[in-house]
Amino acid sequence: MESIFRDLTAAAFLQCWTRFSRDEGSIQTQKLEAFLQQLLKSLKTCAVSAQQLQAVCECVVSRCVVTDGLLQMQQVAAAVLPEQENFLLLFRMETRLDNSVEFMRIWRCYDADSSGYISTAELKGFLQDLLHQHHTQVTPARLEEYTITMIKIFDQNQDGRLDLNDLARILALKENFLLKFEMQACSQEDRRRDFEKIFAHYDMSNTGALEGAEVDGFVKDMMELVKPSLSGSDLDKFKQVLLGHCDLNGDGKIQKNELALCLGLKINP
Repeated sequence: MESIFRDLTAAAFLQCWTRFSRDEGSIQTQKLEAFLQQLLKSLKTCAVSAQQLQAVCECVVSRCVVTDGLLQMQQVAAAVLPEQENFLLLFRMETRLDNSVEFMRIWRCYDADSSGYISTAELKGFLQDLLHQHHTQVTPARLEEYTITMIKIFDQNQDGRLDLNDLARILALKENFLLKFEMQACSQEDRRRDFEKIFAHYDMSNTGALEGAEVDGFVKDMMELVKPSLSGSDLDKFKQVLLGHCDLNGDGKIQKNELALCLGLKINP
């Protein structure tokens, strides 16, 4: 199968994929054969018999996890794209991000102008660094192509830039940590216990205070409980509100006792 698709590019894959996918994230299993047939046609490759095409379909399906009759784009891409072109998988990193603090560190790094969005130029810098991290060299033209392709795939509102939710999809950020807790349905003792777990999760520096990306990560998860589509500018506004209420000594950090006081909790010193 690798030899059949050896000249396939990520851009050609995406162009064909969008014709068969409703949401660009998955296609129905029964559409796979037609999708692969269209891919081969776009490559102007040698004729493939119906029997060969069926064998390719079976091979692709065997490499994917089929859920509710759907095949996910990243898995199909991994099955058919040449290794050097399968850049989509780079954006899952080695493991999924499991903490919004790490996610916000990345966001702040590449939202260089603090606009609340990742622009095309900022995304290009992100991709360049990520490719370098994976020891993958690409030409400037190919990097430009990758950037445009990523915008097309992950820019949900099609405004030519990425917001917080778009980047979270790229980096496969795990489920909001705060969803594990029933804030309104527990006793004072349970709330204190949960508070200790929550604070420890975001206090990654283990200093007893949230600062920088730690505050960002906590604010992101907290506000997404009531506003799932959170923009970068929304996050900055909510962060300032939280600091205004909780940062009692004005040092730009949220001490553990300060946050507990804002939440109406008494904690052990």
